Amino acid sequence: MAIYRFKISFEDYDDVSREIDIRSNQTFEDLHHAIHRTTGYNSEQSSSFFVCNDQWIKAEEIAYLPTQRKVEQRVALMSNSKLSGFIDDPHQKFYYTYNFDRPYDFHVELIKILDEEKGKEYPFIAKTIGEAPKPLGFVPIPPVEDLDSENFDFLHEADYEAETTEEMEVVEDLGLEVTDEEEHKDAEEDESDEFLDEFSDNENYESDDYSNKEDY
Repeated sequence: MAIYRFKISFEDYDDVSREIDIRSNQTFEDLHHAIHRTTGYNSEQSSSFFVCNDQWIKAEEIAYLPTQRKVEQRVALMSNSKLSGFIDDPHQKFYYTYNFDRPYDFHVELIKILDEEKGKEYPFIAKTIGEAPKPLGFVPIPPVEDLDSENFDFLHEADYEAETTEEMEVVEDLGLEVTDEEEHKDAEEDESDEFLDEFSDNENYESDDYSNKEDY
């Protein structure tokens, strides 16, 4: 069985790359999950490989968790697409987009064709260079058992704003208060009303005092 060695590199992070060995009869879904074993990202996100020419011009799409529109357009699915069916060049290139909501883009290039080694499990991570950047919107949440510790107080003290539905659910489950624009606006309006009430009372006081002087 032929083994493909792919070099996977972040488009915007030149110092981060991975090399993965995978059987030619395995699927793009196998490669997709293998990539995120090395990045630590959640692989259950809508993502796609695109067959490319030497200039990285995208052509056919191979999708994971595609939208309904893509399904209706009969997009190829990673789970049904063997790697060998899309290799036309010994240096075949693929453009890979992970998580269309907050995407990271990768270049995936075939760099070697090897013989299978007995006893080795594929996909196999052959080389890892650099640390993968944190996903956009990533907020580290301490374990639940640490909620009462002083280390967790910063989430109560800081104005934490959840950016995604997933983050919002986590924060609500932890019992934290999430500040947003409306809450700030309401607070400003309350302060304004208190000031006006105080000012109005002072005016009435001065007016009454002045009228008493007139009587004298």
